Amino acid sequence: MSELNQAELDRLLSEAKATDVSTPERLEAFRIAHFGRQGLLKDLNERFRAVPGPQKREMGQALNTFKQALQAHFDGAKAQLTAAEDAGTSGMDHTRPSGEAPLGSHHPIRIVRREILSIFDRMGFTVADGPEIEDDWHVFSGLNFPEEHPARDMQDTFFIQRNPDLLLRTHTSSVQVREMEQREPPLRIVMPGRVFRNEAISARAHCIFHQIEGLYIDRDVSFADLKQTLLVFAEQLFGSGTRIRLRPSYFPFTEPSAEMDVYWGLETEVDKRITKGTGWLEIMGCGMVDPAVLEASGIDPKEYNGFAFGMGIERIAMLKWQIGDLRAFFENDIRFLEQFTAAH
Repeated sequence: MSELNQAELDRLLSEAKATDVSTPERLEAFRIAHFGRQGLLKDLNERFRAVPGPQKREMGQALNTFKQALQAHFDGAKAQLTAAEDAGTSGMDHTRPSGEAPLGSHHPIRIVRREILSIFDRMGFTVADGPEIEDDWHVFSGLNFPEEHPARDMQDTFFIQRNPDLLLRTHTSSVQVREMEQREPPLRIVMPGRVFRNEAISARAHCIFHQIEGLYIDRDVSFADLKQTLLVFAEQLFGSGTRIRLRPSYFPFTEPSAEMDVYWGLETEVDKRITKGTGWLEIMGCGMVDPAVLEASGIDPKEYNGFAFGMGIERIAMLKWQIGDLRAFFENDIRFLEQFTAAH
């Protein structure tokens, strides 16, 4: 794969503008070829990851300019087709309702996901994504999971029958491994996405749920940096004056590790039930990245260190709106969804 450069972007834009989009069918084919899931922009974004660090800023600006020009060309062609179609339609439909039609509501998972990403964006974190079907290395081995760890058992993880080395990712930590393999530190990234666990569906558990994990790798990163980052996050999400605490825990990929609790209070019976009478509620796990994980991804642990954290989006949404049943997020009940912020 050749290195991405300005000359190639200019050539691709010229070819795109020369493409025949004079009919709705041809315009749709153009959209799929350039903006589709396997289209040109997806390929360019993947190649951009391989651009050397010193050139990334300049190449990123060039790629954004290319995307804007390509979108503008598509929008212009679509507008022309729409105008031509309108011109060919005689009269006016007086039975068409006037005013704006309601667009419904955002899903609560989407609302919380967007809010969390916005907070970390203000702290300088960028978003990274990765595949949901993964290999053993990126989900387990590269994260210091021993062979006898229960997460490797079919009772906990969905494995692909035709290829036992492939599985549905159990956490978005797999994206951390991919990013550490492909990019040079410093890294400051968050990784949202769906994950899968072989669990019975109930009011408190589901085989599919959503996570947001974070990773910060640089020189001289301390546990104090981790705690301050998470405190700022909690105050931004739950309000000024929010109290947090970190309890010792264990994860294969961090050392030391901790669970983070938010003080929820004991003012109502719901508070007492949710927090089991303590007033504290666990919302995420975190810790300093284990040197073995850095070394496995080609990062020198003597030069760099860092921290990682991860949380379930459903858990945050349940706290935010005191939703008592996890299954409500997946049932698409309009009566439930209409309670949330209207789309604009």
